Amino acid sequence: MDTKKDTRSSRGPRRTNAPQRSRFGGRDTRTNPAYEAGMRFALENGFKRPMTAAVEQRRSSGGSRGGPRRASTGGRPTGRPERSQNARPTRGGRGYQEMAVDLSKLVNKAQPAGEVEAYNSTHAFADFAVDERLKANIANKGYVTPTPIQDQSIPHVLLGKDVVGIANTGTGKTAAFLIPLIDKVLKFRALGSDERVLVMVPTRELAIQIESEFFGFAKGLGLASVTCVGGANIVPQIRVLKRNPAFVIGTPGRLKDLMERRDLDLTHFGTVVLDEADRMLDMGFIDDMRFILSKMRAERHTLFFSATMSRDIQALIGAFLKDPVSVSVKTRETSHTIDQDVVQVHHSQKFDRLVELLKEPEFEKALVFGRTKHGVERMAKDLRQQGIRADSIHGNKTHSARQKALIAFKKNDVRVLVATDVAARGLDISGVTHVINYDLPSTYEDYTHRIGRTGRAGTTGKALTFIP
Repeated sequence: MDTKKDTRSSRGPRRTNAPQRSRFGGRDTRTNPAYEAGMRFALENGFKRPMTAAVEQRRSSGGSRGGPRRASTGGRPTGRPERSQNARPTRGGRGYQEMAVDLSKLVNKAQPAGEVEAYNSTHAFADFAVDERLKANIANKGYVTPTPIQDQSIPHVLLGKDVVGIANTGTGKTAAFLIPLIDKVLKFRALGSDERVLVMVPTRELAIQIESEFFGFAKGLGLASVTCVGGANIVPQIRVLKRNPAFVIGTPGRLKDLMERRDLDLTHFGTVVLDEADRMLDMGFIDDMRFILSKMRAERHTLFFSATMSRDIQALIGAFLKDPVSVSVKTRETSHTIDQDVVQVHHSQKFDRLVELLKEPEFEKALVFGRTKHGVERMAKDLRQQGIRADSIHGNKTHSARQKALIAFKKNDVRVLVATDVAARGLDISGVTHVINYDLPSTYEDYTHRIGRTGRAGTTGKALTFIP
C-alpha cells in the first residue's frame, strides 16, 4: 500500500477508501469479477497466487531494499534500489533495468538425452480425428508424435472447448492450435458455413512465423490467410482481407487500425487465438486487445497461450474465456538441451571479447542480443568492420529490411544476427549454435526466451551471458 502523504492540498484529502481503477477499466482487480474468475481458475488448476510487486521485490533482494544498481555501461551506482529480476522495464531506453545476476540460473550444463525423462504421448498425430488431407500434410512435415502441449491441447480444441495453455516458447504451441483450427474451418465449410479464425500475436516476426507454419499444414486445402502487421504496407493487407481469408494473423496495433478503417469486420469470426498473451500485456497492448475482443461475437471459441500466470493474465482469462480447460507443460525453467555459462568482462572490453568469441570456429551461427535499437545496429556494423558476416533486426528497420536479414541468416549468408528482444520474439531459425547475451535482459523470462533460440530439435546449443 502506498503510504506517501498527498501534498496536493488544493484537491482535498486523498480518498483512501475510494475504489481504485484497474488497467482493465473497472475497480481494483481484487474486487473485479473478471479477476476473481481468473483467480479461481488459477487456484483450481494449481497455479500460485501472484505476489504483489512489493513482496516480490523483498523476496528477490533479501530485504526491503536492494543494493545500488550499477549502470549497464559499467559506471557508478545510480543509487536507486535494484529491481526484482521479474520486474518489467519501463518504456523508453532510459527506463531499462537489467535483471539481477543469479549465477545459479545463468550457469547450467545441458543434460545428455538419456538423462532427460521422456514424455509419453497419449496420442499420435494419426490418431486425431481430423481431415485426411490435413493428416497427409502433417505427415509430410515429419510430424509423428505430438509434443506435450500438442498432445494435451489438440483433443480439447477439436471438441470446441476454450483452452488456456501455459507453456514456454519452443514447445510446439503453433501446431497445437493450427492443426485443430484448420480442421474446424474445413468441417464448417463442408456443412456450408463460413468459419474464420483470428490469431493475435505480439510481434510481426511471430505472425510471419505462424503463417509460414499455416502454409505447410493447409497446403492444397483451399484455405487462405493474411498477416496484418505494422511496418509493412497496409494496402496489400486490405486487398487480401477483402477476399475473406479463413485465417487472419496480426498484431493488436495493426488489427485495430484496420478495424477503425472498416477494412476488418470481426463479426464473422467465431474463433480467436491469443498467442504469447503475457508478452502482449508487457508491450502495452491491453487496451487494443480489449477493443478487438469486444468487437467479436460473445459466443466464440477462445484459445489463450502464455508463458506466465500473472495477476493481469488471470483477469484476462476471467474476462474473455468461458470454463476453459487448463494445459500446463512448464516443467523446466530453461531447456535441458542448452549449455549455459557466463563471461565476466569489463564494459570497455565487451566488444573485443565478443569479436574473439565469434572468430572461434565453433561459433558457426550465433544470435547476439543487445538492449537498444541503435546499439544493435551499431554492433552489427562494427562486427562487419572486423570481418564478421553480421546483420541486425530491430524496430527501426523496415519490414522488408528485417525479412532480408532473417533470410540471410537462415541461408547462412550471414552467420551472426544481432537483435533486440522484441524483434527476435517468435523467431524459429534452425541451426543456431550459440546465443550471446551481450546486454543483460530485463527479466529472467526474457532470458529464457532469448536462449530458447538455440538447442532446438534435439540438438545441443550454448548460451553465454556477459556480466561485469
